[in-house]
Amino acid sequence: MQTVQLGNVTVSRLILGGNPFSGFSHQNPDRDREMLRYYTTDRIKETMRQAEALGINTFLGRADAHIRRTLLEYWNEGGAIQWFAQTAPEFASLASNVGNAIGTGASAVYLHGGQSDFYFAQQQFDAIKDFVKLARDNGVAVGVAGHNPRVHVWANENLDVDFHMCSYYNPTPRDRNAEHVRGALEVFDEADRAAMVATIQNLRAPAIHYKIFAAGRTSPAEAFDFVARHLRPQDAVCIGVYTGDNPDMIAEDIQLFETALAQN
Repeated sequence: MQTVQLGNVTVSRLILGGNPFSGFSHQNPDRDREMLRYYTTDRIKETMRQAEALGINTFLGRADAHIRRTLLEYWNEGGAIQWFAQTAPEFASLASNVGNAIGTGASAVYLHGGQSDFYFAQQQFDAIKDFVKLARDNGVAVGVAGHNPRVHVWANENLDVDFHMCSYYNPTPRDRNAEHVRGALEVFDEADRAAMVATIQNLRAPAIHYKIFAAGRTSPAEAFDFVARHLRPQDAVCIGVYTGDNPDMIAEDIQLFETALAQN
């Protein structure tokens, strides 16, 4: 597995995402519940072990009590995958959320895309700057996620980050609410994908490309081919997997990703 450097952390070029573990299918509420029921703590740990055995060394997941506890069990049992913690917008204190993530053992923290979009829309730029400073002061790698390309343009000009988390799609604008609303209408527009990859080309810091499958609306083969044509040498890719559909999904995705890289 190829690696890239994000700040002081060496990261596998393909990264395991945590949305399915937390029941965020971005399809419909029934699918959300299906994922939540399937992904018990034991199944999450088994999925992490499988990913680690296949060369993935990094997991991106929410800094909530569920994921933190699961990771502690996984590490206690000998797991070595490292955690990039996504802030959880339901917590009242962003600083406490970051502190809990670092205290649990996060190698990096990044501002949740909905929070970044919300702060940007509300012109609460100091909140984003304070988050970056807090992470820097604690010595971990720091990033900013966002579904809106304008967030990354602003961050590129005003922040010192180690990486950008760049969503290919902006399904539900977060201008008035940072949190994802389950059951809300979500739109996956190819124009959003084109706008984000164009923005990525001008970012100083590496980018992690995510939502590349449009939450199951784009075939893995097509998605990886597109990514490979727009991935810069310093960039990585984050994917969510639902092994309830296919127990070999991680291995198959890695094969598709590496084939696409070799052909582009």
